[in-house]
Amino acid sequence: MELNEKIEYLCKELQLPMFNEFHHELGNRAAKEGWKYSEYLYEVLKLEADSRATRSRATLTKMAGFPTIKTLEQFDFDFTVGVNRRQIEELSTLEFIKRKENIILLGQSGVGKTHLAIALAYQAVQKRIKARFITISDLIMQMSNAKKEKRYDSFIRQSIMTPSLLVIDEIGYFPMSKEDAHHFFQVISKRYERGATIVTSNLVFSQWSGIFANDKVVTTAILDRLLHHSHIINILGDSYRLKEKKEEGMVDSDLYKFKAKKSIKGIN
Repeated sequence: MELNEKIEYLCKELQLPMFNEFHHELGNRAAKEGWKYSEYLYEVLKLEADSRATRSRATLTKMAGFPTIKTLEQFDFDFTVGVNRRQIEELSTLEFIKRKENIILLGQSGVGKTHLAIALAYQAVQKRIKARFITISDLIMQMSNAKKEKRYDSFIRQSIMTPSLLVIDEIGYFPMSKEDAHHFFQVISKRYERGATIVTSNLVFSQWSGIFANDKVVTTAILDRLLHHSHIINILGDSYRLKEKKEEGMVDSDLYKFKAKKSIKGIN
C-alpha cells in the first residue's frame, strides 16, 4: 500500500474527510512556503475543525425547528417601541443561557416578538448551543400525546430538558384546559433554574389566568418560576406585517390605523 493510500485509509478510520481531501494540496503549499511541521499540522486540523463546526451548526439549526430563519440584523429597531437595542445586544451575547435565565416577549401580533425569539435562538445554534423552537399549541399537543402513549417522562427529558434554550411561541392565542395548563406548568417547573426559556405572548400578565383555565393557583406558580431570573421586553406599536401591506397598497389605511390603536391599548 502506497503512502497516499495509507493516509486515505487512516482518514476514513478516524473520520477526517477534510484532512483526506486537502492534505496533499496543503502539503504542496507548505513545501513551497517553507512551513514548519507544526504549521502544516495546525492548518489541516483547523480545516477539519471548521468543517465539523459548519456541519454541527447546520444540524443544530435543522433540529431547532425554526419556521423560518430570522436574524438580529434584520430586526427594525426604529419601527418598534419598547425594544432597547442595547438590551438586545447584551442578550445576544447569550450569557443569559449560561445563567439559565428567561426572556419574556410581550406585545400584539406583528410587532416582532417571534422575530426576536428566533433571532436569539438562531444566534445560539451558531455558537453550537442546542436550541428548540415550538409553538405552545404544538407543545401541548405533543405532551398530551406523550401522556396517552405512556412516554411522558422520556418526552420531558428529551424534548424539554435537552435544549439549553427552549423557545415557546404564541402563549395566549388560545385558552387551555386544566390538563393543558398542568402540562405547561411541568415545562416551566422542570426548566426552572436548569435551562433558559424564551416565551412570547400577546397578553399582559394580568390576563394570563384566562389562558390557564382561570386557575389562579397554576397561573401564579407558572409566573413565579417564569419571572424569577427573567428579562421582560414589552413591545408597543404597530404590526410590522400590516405596515408592509399598507405600503404595498394591500391594506386600507383606516383599518391599519384602527389596528395600531388597538395594539397600543392592549399593552397598556
